[in-house]
Amino acid sequence: MTTLQSVPALGTHPASGSLPSRAETRDQLSRATYDLLVIGGGILGISTAWHAAQSGLRVALVDAGDFAGATSSASSKLLHGGLRYLQTGAVKLVAENHFERRAVSREVAPHLANPLTFYLPVYKGGPHGAAKLGAGVFAYSALSAFGDGVGHVISPAKAQRDVPELRTDNLKAVAVYGDDQMNDARMALMTVRAAVDAGAVVLNHAAVTGLRFTRGRVTGADLKDSTDGTEFGVTARLVLNATGPWVDHLRKMEDPNAAPSIRLSKGAHLVLRRTRPWRAALATPIDKYRITFALPWEDMLLLGTTDEEYEGDPADVSVTEADTAQILDEAAFSIKDQQLSRDLITYSFAGLRVLPGGPGDTSKAKRETVVTEGRGGMLSVAGGKWTTFRHIGRTVMNKLAALPGHPLAEDMEPMNRLPRKLPLPGIANPNAVAHRLLIDGGTPGPRMAPDTARHLATHYGSLAFDIARLANENPELAERVHPDAPEIWAQVAYARDHEWAETADDVLRRRTTLTIRGLATGDVRAGVERLLAERD
Repeated sequence: MTTLQSVPALGTHPASGSLPSRAETRDQLSRATYDLLVIGGGILGISTAWHAAQSGLRVALVDAGDFAGATSSASSKLLHGGLRYLQTGAVKLVAENHFERRAVSREVAPHLANPLTFYLPVYKGGPHGAAKLGAGVFAYSALSAFGDGVGHVISPAKAQRDVPELRTDNLKAVAVYGDDQMNDARMALMTVRAAVDAGAVVLNHAAVTGLRFTRGRVTGADLKDSTDGTEFGVTARLVLNATGPWVDHLRKMEDPNAAPSIRLSKGAHLVLRRTRPWRAALATPIDKYRITFALPWEDMLLLGTTDEEYEGDPADVSVTEADTAQILDEAAFSIKDQQLSRDLITYSFAGLRVLPGGPGDTSKAKRETVVTEGRGGMLSVAGGKWTTFRHIGRTVMNKLAALPGHPLAEDMEPMNRLPRKLPLPGIANPNAVAHRLLIDGGTPGPRMAPDTARHLATHYGSLAFDIARLANENPELAERVHPDAPEIWAQVAYARDHEWAETADDVLRRRTTLTIRGLATGDVRAGVERLLAERD
């Protein structure tokens, strides 16, 4: 393992083209008056900031923690149409989800998303029969214009060749359909980068301590930089509350009498080492409405999710022993015991789904996006799902254009006049990028390992060449951060200088996969902290 003593020293000067310092960004935020201040750096806030900047508005985005630091990096990592919505007759919703899924995975971010085949096992005595599921996956694929093939049914023997750990006792048939998956934290970071490229000013680890009012209207926020305690403020014509599980907390800053507008549902996941290769994912029906997933992801296996109402502090959400037991028990319906050993668990995480307020079972609730205007004119956006993040950004922008008095409409380019499928930074064919990295990535240094080349290509796209150049200029940066992971030290330097990484967790949990692999050891963490401290 790389020891702290062998961590490369980069000196005090970051790479050319690196980000402005936090002090420079705070000064810029304090001096200007923005058209729109987005509070909340989850994917809803990020997408809105991206679309708002594209439309010509002067945009600021702040978050109390890291970008995608909470719910947005605790998803099931899927871009999907929502197979279960067909049961409720939401055909239009599924078709819309498929449109967005295909747009992201094929035109907006093909370097960050990849197709994934799903197997739906049909067991004797299960909640659904083979004929029903066969018809369901056919209809599902039809709503996707058969872009992922035709949904069909295969034999258990054929399915087990792709998923060797599939439990075949009482297995009658397997329905097949296609969706896509991603690394949600990486997708969010690339969207932040797109927003900045479009002109937005962003700052993470900056918590709102109060709202600013002018004649009863919310016109900005006071903030505190959690990295050094500096206090500053941002003035804006309009403020958007996109704080996810904390949306009602900020609404009460605007109006202490504001009634609760949302409810929360906790979704927990487990990450395990795989005992054998998987070439497809499992989506196993648990009851009439719920499905449990087993997803090959980042060379690991992702299991989940749970769905239960949550009423505690969003900051305290965590995976409990009961969650772990439930996930493993439900996975055991379709997965052999040897793959479900607790010794294989490397990481667990939980996120909070934001649902519209009201009664009912959270597992049956639609992932609707709700935009409301508060007493002080602050807009609050909550809900939605990862797959439709671009659509949510456009929805919020259309709401801004239609506000009474049209405070921003005259300064905005209408959404229908903007590119419909603007790509995210780094767009490229990941196979071509990996090939180039293998051929050129080691010049003049040692040849890049195939797993590192593939990892860089599928997490950065063409921006991987910038990381390769760092490694070539300083061979120590070409070394692996941990021998059992594909990441190299150049990614840590890149995260520091180009991806707003401030803490070790920013790097280990969201810019790389070291934490989810269970490899964020004390030595690794200390080495990352040392490189982060070398910024100007």
